[in-house]
Amino acid sequence: MLSVAILDMYKGEPNQGMRNIHQLVDSFALTHNVTVNKQVFDIRGANEIPNLAFDIYISSGGPGSPIDAEGWEASWKSLVEDIIAYNLVEPNKKWLFLICHSFQLMCFHFNLAVVNKRQSESFGIFPIHPTKQGKQNAIIAALPDPFYAVDSRKWQVIQPNLIALDEIGAKILAIEKQRPHVSFERATMAIEFTPEIFGTQFHPEADAKGMLHYLGEKEKKELVIQNYGLKKYNDMVESLEDPKKIALTQQLMLPVFLRNAHDKINQPIVSKK
Repeated sequence: MLSVAILDMYKGEPNQGMRNIHQLVDSFALTHNVTVNKQVFDIRGANEIPNLAFDIYISSGGPGSPIDAEGWEASWKSLVEDIIAYNLVEPNKKWLFLICHSFQLMCFHFNLAVVNKRQSESFGIFPIHPTKQGKQNAIIAALPDPFYAVDSRKWQVIQPNLIALDEIGAKILAIEKQRPHVSFERATMAIEFTPEIFGTQFHPEADAKGMLHYLGEKEKKELVIQNYGLKKYNDMVESLEDPKKIALTQQLMLPVFLRNAHDKINQPIVSKK
């Protein structure tokens, strides 16, 4: 049996993210013939915090500011600190995957980078470039350069604190696309904080089929066109129909993380004598 704590960071707002996370965990369980015990914790809505009884923790994306205090942040940070401390001394590690809002929280609360508001909201399907270290990382290595992912955020992680990252052995695995027509710094898009803690500023859980259905609804289509223009809408639909873009990212990233975690958790521990 594998136990998975899903940290719901959406604050009660309607979203595709939680459905996608459940879908990927259920698919992993079926594909690998693993019994998975899932439990959802409403972090921001009810300040529900899991204990250290779980094998894997997935902290979702969510709306709003990652730097303005709402009252639950200390509990969330304490959980992450407990996972890190546990992994330093225990052979059976705890695994944590951080998505978008959670990734920004990690970088801000542990002083690993600058987290600030973007000049304008990033919304769409964009190319992301693996770094040299990213191309050697099991979770990203199978993806092309660039790979594509859903990006939906008003905030960003930039100016990584290389000294702080080096102190914990963290590795920057992916960065934002090059934008030569603007002077803004490229955002950090994925970090391996520790061998067991991985985070992305984009949404690797997003599924093409679900997004196509979402964008196909008349009200949603009109809203996207109104806010971002017809060209952006058409570009998103075209990218969603391409099996080598977000469909590939969804198939490889979080599933590989789950597989790696499962294999390590079930690996026999050799005692040191």
